Amino acid sequence: MASIDTLFVTKVYRAEMTGAKAELRNAELEAACLSIAEDDEAGQRWCEKHGYPGYTSYASLNDLPWRVPVFGELLKELDKHVAGFAKELEFDLQGRKLVLDSLWINILPPGGIHTSHIHPHSVISGTYYVTIPEGASALKLEDPRLGFMMAAPPRKAKAKQENRQFAYMKPVPGTVLLWESWLRHEVPLNEAESERISVSFNYSWQ
Repeated sequence: MASIDTLFVTKVYRAEMTGAKAELRNAELEAACLSIAEDDEAGQRWCEKHGYPGYTSYASLNDLPWRVPVFGELLKELDKHVAGFAKELEFDLQGRKLVLDSLWINILPPGGIHTSHIHPHSVISGTYYVTIPEGASALKLEDPRLGFMMAAPPRKAKAKQENRQFAYMKPVPGTVLLWESWLRHEVPLNEAESERISVSFNYSWQ
């Protein structure tokens, strides 16, 4: 009798922040993101220099949870989700904690993309979705074994998600997505008619 084990599973955590309080916080986050993007001249210069579509505060602001109260409120919620994900992953933290390392704004305009990448030097990375208009990009995740599949045939069009080489996570406003930082991911072309706004972050082991 044959059996098949599922080994080396890649887990992605998803949660939805809903309710009146969450909606109010999301509205405040959207306003804050747009205001910061307009005022952050250093971030604007970095985006222009590096050909980054839209705006990111990644290289210019490293204190958003302390600079703007609504980001501090978001951080408290994210800490809970990250702790839950770490427990599911069965990390042995040896008395230490996963702590926020960085948090930044992303504003992706129509036609913008964010090419495939990983987040080195972090343990868990993720994104909180503030504004997701109709037609906005999903998050595209890549099978971490893909580079080793040199002679593998393609997967069937209707293959189960766990057998595909790419997976797409379509968020809505209030969605939190978490993954281990080595997992390669990208944001495909934003086909919406307006901006896609999100807040991304990294947690490190301290």
